[in-house]
Amino acid sequence: MDRIFIEELVVFAQIGVYDWEQQIKQKLIFDLEMAWDCQKAAEMDDVQYCLNYAEVSQFILDYVQAKPFLLIERVAYEVADLLESRYQLQGLKMKLSKPKAVAQARNVGVLIVRGCLK
Repeated sequence: MDRIFIEELVVFAQIGVYDWEQQIKQKLIFDLEMAWDCQKAAEMDDVQYCLNYAEVSQFILDYVQAKPFLLIERVAYEVADLLESRYQLQGLKMKLSKPKAVAQARNVGVLIVRGCLK
């Protein structure tokens, strides 16, 4: 199965379990692989048959910036569910990172793997 990927999509979100975190925007970084059959898009050379990564990126940005979250796990699961249903994905691998959330670590996060990408 072919894969469409988006690397290091940066979103600033209201996220965190501490009161002070809900008063600021924090950086989240999405890395995605989405199972998608690219054959028809390649044969037809027509954007209507491809998984539009610009549209997917904008969907994630709009969704995550629109409301507050406490946990990155919630963000990851909601975005994964919405992407799978909206774009009829056969598989999804999504890494969601919250850089500098732990002072001693460069990065922390969650990795969601579904469908044929398991």
